[in-house]
Amino acid sequence: MLLTRADTSFPSFFFMFHTFVMDTTCQSLSNLSLNHPLAPVEYANCGSSSSQDDEDVDGFGDLRSLPVDVCERRPTCLRCCRPQKVCLCPFLPVQPLEVSTCLYIVQHPAEESRALRTVPLLAACLPPGKCKVFVGRRFNEERNPELAAVCRDSRTLILYPGPDAQNLEELVQKQDQDRMGEQFVRAVGPNVIIIDGTWSQAKDMFLRNTLLHQPKQVQLSRSEQTSQYVIRSQPSNICLSTLECAAVTLSILERNEAIQEVLLKPLQALCSFQLQHGALVHHSKEHLIRHGIYDKQMPTNKRKIKRMENLITNQHICPR
Repeated sequence: MLLTRADTSFPSFFFMFHTFVMDTTCQSLSNLSLNHPLAPVEYANCGSSSSQDDEDVDGFGDLRSLPVDVCERRPTCLRCCRPQKVCLCPFLPVQPLEVSTCLYIVQHPAEESRALRTVPLLAACLPPGKCKVFVGRRFNEERNPELAAVCRDSRTLILYPGPDAQNLEELVQKQDQDRMGEQFVRAVGPNVIIIDGTWSQAKDMFLRNTLLHQPKQVQLSRSEQTSQYVIRSQPSNICLSTLECAAVTLSILERNEAIQEVLLKPLQALCSFQLQHGALVHHSKEHLIRHGIYDKQMPTNKRKIKRMENLITNQHICPR
């Protein structure tokens, strides 16, 4: 195809127009960076000095004169990890509980930023080295050799509900009936892994980490047990917080019901304090559905509908 004189002049005109626009834009961005209060110091004095009119135009002239308040974090108690004004140490045991079981908490990173965590309270009640925390989403032998060694240990149990999980209380009762029951418990069950996170986070961490599939899987099925952690929502009435799971587990393995009572004291104090200062009671999803006050849209997916039905009908195992 032949190009006429008009056709060949159009690209040149477009190139000149594009160059003009780019030069204008770059000059505007340069002026903006020079006048912006967050601009690097080394660029602050480049080019011509800005005038009062420029400060008024960019909108930051008055803001630059305002004083900057430096926020300081409240002093934190070293034992319970709570602010000192709301320290829960009076509700912790005077001396750490003497237990033979070692807890390994596999914690989702999102739990670190939560203000109302239960793991620090759990660790404060136990001797040093009896509650170890591993933070992350994915774990393997190369990056987490200590956790990998614990998972390979035949004495390790992982607390996670499911069809392949064995009832922990029945397991201990069966061991007690054995002639070597007491020796077997001391030799085989001193390590327990607990996943710390929301129920969806815990499910994702368990399914995606084959390392967590190596220990013997156990679960709690005490239907009379209800969560006292009422300032956070749970899927069902029998779903427990990490501290509550640890309290029940230790009381079963150590054959000492008093352990559960001691570990729950700081949790009860935490919830009581929060409720006195404006927090609301969070009912479980099961409770809201049963009483017709679930304000979210019901699922239309068959799998999710089946999960909702199991949430109401299953009274023995926490849903996943």
